[in-house]
Amino acid sequence: QVQLVESGGGLVQPGGSLRLSCAASGNIFSIDMMGWYRQAPGKQRESVAAITSGGSTNYADSVKGRFTISRDNAKNTVYLQMNSLKPEDTAVYYCRFFAVTGDYWGQGTQVIVSS
Repeated sequence: QVQLVESGGGLVQPGGSLRLSCAASGNIFSIDMMGWYRQAPGKQRESVAAITSGGSTNYADSVKGRFTISRDNAKNTVYLQMNSLKPEDTAVYYCRFFAVTGDYWGQGTQVIVSS
């Protein structure tokens, strides 16, 4: 059984930073894509950032230049460094791993950007 566990969410003031982590455990192999998604209240879930096994990255326009995604393949972990946070970044953030063994989602971690 594969489990993704996120951490690092919380309350931060506008302009602040947070670093999210998502680690996979269980029988998961050959992870191609690792990504972060978010869902704000009353809105659809949207893609924030993704990184392939080769290190190619993709970002939503709204976070380009502020967020950085990275991965540690040895630890089956993906990170999201979020800088210059804005109130509109407030959402539940989910990680997603797409692997040979399946498509997996984390349970979500809350990020609140407020003064």
